[in-house]
Amino acid sequence: MSTSKEYLNFLLDQLSSLDGISHRMMMGEYLIYYRGKVAAYICDERFLVRPVPSAIKMLPKAEYDSISEGGRKKLLRVDDVDDRELLTNLFIAMYDELPEPKPKKKKANKNSQ
Repeated sequence: MSTSKEYLNFLLDQLSSLDGISHRMMMGEYLIYYRGKVAAYICDERFLVRPVPSAIKMLPKAEYDSISEGGRKKLLRVDDVDDRELLTNLFIAMYDELPEPKPKKKKANKNSQ
């Protein structure tokens, strides 16, 4: 089951007080970026954030989940997505601990040989 546009739009609205929120579709699911860094995933109508120390501290009862069944990447599932203030504060707290984006690889120019 992939994530509906309605759920994506709901979560984007919940995060709308933050500057720098963007998203990208990937195989029917979504990556959520905060100021250029991947902060969360929306998969199968679940909101999953990276398990950085501040997120673990703010969500002490959150369960670990993965993007796909049997997936190795464990993320924190945020169940209280109706709490706009919690989501906003969570993203702000997480930002400094999120990994920097990987530099994009330049494509080789075939004509420059």
